Order: sequence, then C-alpha cells, then structure tokens
Amino acid sequence: MGETLWDAIRRLPRGSGIVLRHYGTADRRAIAKRAAALARRHGHMLVVAGDARLARAVGAAGVHMPDGGRAARDVITAASHDRAGLVRARRAGARLVFLSPVFPTRSHPGARTLGPLRFGLMARGAGIAVAALGGMNRKRYVRMQPLGAQAWGAIDAWV
Repeated sequence: MGETLWDAIRRLPRGSGIVLRHYGTADRRAIAKRAAALARRHGHMLVVAGDARLARAVGAAGVHMPDGGRAARDVITAASHDRAGLVRARRAGARLVFLSPVFPTRSHPGARTLGPLRFGLMARGAGIAVAALGGMNRKRYVRMQPLGAQAWGAIDAWV
C-alpha cells in the first residue's frame, strides 16, 4: 500500500467521504485508526466497510454495507450493482448508495457496466441518494448528475 492511501486522503477536497475497505488486510485495525485520524484532520467523513465494531473503535462516522452484505447498526453507505441492492440499502437505513459500475473500471476488469441510461433509470427510482461509481471522474459526474447521481466515488481519480 505504501503512502498511496494517505496521499490520496490528503488530496481529497475538504468534506469528502472515504469508504475504508481493505478486507482481509492483517493490519486493517491500524489502517482504519490512521485513516480515521487523517480524515478528521482534513474534514472528511470515514466509514468502515462491513465492520461496525471496528468503525466504532476508530471513531468512524459509521458503516458501509457491501452489496449483498448483512445490515449492521450504524449503516451510512452501501454498495449496489442492481435494483435488489438498492432496495437492500434503503431497507438497511443507508443514507447513500454507491451504484456501480457505471463505466469500465480498472478495479473490476471485464465487469458488465450499467452505462448512463441504466444507471439513470435505477437512480431515479431508488428512493435513496445515489452516488455513481466505476470509471468515474469529475467530468463524468457532471454528465451523470441530470440522470440522478447526487455524488460520485472513485479510486483512480485520486491515486
């Protein structure tokens, strides 16, 4: 991992949200603790994916529920790849759902993309705030806003 994560957190616009995934990483707790401290220092909101106990321990804002994951206390964000995932996110009490992949993405090579039209149809009927994820950048976000994107997320745009 090196310094890439920490540099990316420092470069994010103030008030950004960070979903800490790092599943299966031996030092996940230490990474979460450092990420939480750095996020607070830069005015960001951190959520920890799939682990409410860890989220509380490091002072994160809450939990991110992976698509198909079980609802947990303190769910703030969720992931979805289809309509069923949007329903699960809403029922879990998430405030924001990341709907993906909108465009081809390096993190999921070969994955079937939603494309702007399908994304828009799902986002507009979601009943929850929707963030566009997958191959996103600022220019694409502007294009997706009229289709229902209220936020956007990325990895490559920041690292």
